[in-house]
Amino acid sequence: MSFLSNIASAFKGGGRTIVPLARGFTSPWATSFDGGSRRAPFDYGNAVKRSFVENPIAQRAVRIVAEGVGSAPLACSHDAVGELVGTSSAGQSLVETLAMHLLLHGNGFVQIMKDASGQPAELFALRPERVSVIAGVDGWPSAYAYRLADRTLTIPLEDEAGWPNIIHLKSLHPADDHYGAGNLAAAQQAVAIHNAASEWNRALLENAARPSGALVFAANGSNGADALTTEQFDRLKAELSAAYGGQANAGRPMLLEGGLDWKTMSMSPTDMDFATLKAAAARDIALAFGVPPMLLGLPGDNTYANYREANRALWRLTLLPLADKLLGGLQQGLSDWFGDISLSVELDRIAALSEDRERLWSQVSSADFLSVAEKRAMLGLDPLGPDAIGTNEKGESQ
Repeated sequence: MSFLSNIASAFKGGGRTIVPLARGFTSPWATSFDGGSRRAPFDYGNAVKRSFVENPIAQRAVRIVAEGVGSAPLACSHDAVGELVGTSSAGQSLVETLAMHLLLHGNGFVQIMKDASGQPAELFALRPERVSVIAGVDGWPSAYAYRLADRTLTIPLEDEAGWPNIIHLKSLHPADDHYGAGNLAAAQQAVAIHNAASEWNRALLENAARPSGALVFAANGSNGADALTTEQFDRLKAELSAAYGGQANAGRPMLLEGGLDWKTMSMSPTDMDFATLKAAAARDIALAFGVPPMLLGLPGDNTYANYREANRALWRLTLLPLADKLLGGLQQGLSDWFGDISLSVELDRIAALSEDRERLWSQVSSADFLSVAEKRAMLGLDPLGPDAIGTNEKGESQ
């Protein structure tokens, strides 16, 4: 069958033929950009160190999102699935870890550990930078390679009995068939600017919180020399660095020899733009991770009327969409064992959304043209729940 025939058959739903994916794909996390770019290749490990470990804005933004998703109350229709998702694996929370992996890397890999009977016994989140997709002949994933130092473990897509071994969660990447796009790559430049501005402030503080000055030698001074000799220049340079450099020597009076003059230097308004640049970089970092700047304590940002509105926007625009993607992937991956299951966030137990839920409950309750079953369905409740017993389809007591 030709390539065009495969595409036509796939879109028409005929047979089991699927559209082949691109072959020869290379992971963006392990290679450099193509020719001529001045920007250094993206290194995930180094980017995590520079952002999450060393940058306070990026770390706080990632923690707010990951911990928020990890602490969200879950509603599950199957007790065994709820235990699998809620149980810590190797000392780490599964949902929180996957939320952080999706946020930073754009991919989340969950290994399904099975017991002797082939049933899922544990879900373990693999480090995404260690996992790569092994494409089959048609370009679709056939296995996953887990690399640690000089060791490589190949994990088949399915075991001998045909049950899944790996659940691959990924953020949308419009130009990639196998890997998702992480937020960290988009925030990398803003993190670099913010870190550079912090280093500038630290260096400035070590020099009495102002730029250094210039030691000027007056030609034809008292000694009749036109310039310093090499020995004199090296001696003065060493003495200045040892006796007057650093924060411990800030404000120390300077003793100069004849013919030497100290000229103090100051910063112009243009030189002071680094403070504004640092604040703008901090807001860019918050924007990349989907966190309102107000929740990070950034000054001068009044986009939201108060913290309550900002927290509500965080849940609506960032936490809930990420949680739905994550839980939906786990639900689909475990459905082979547990059938039609439901795994979602229980919105009624989220304090930040209490006003929205109260307004919805009030509107639905006052809708007299709806039956009890319809009202419960609109509220996300079971239409056949115990509260519906004893009423007819119009909601009237029997």
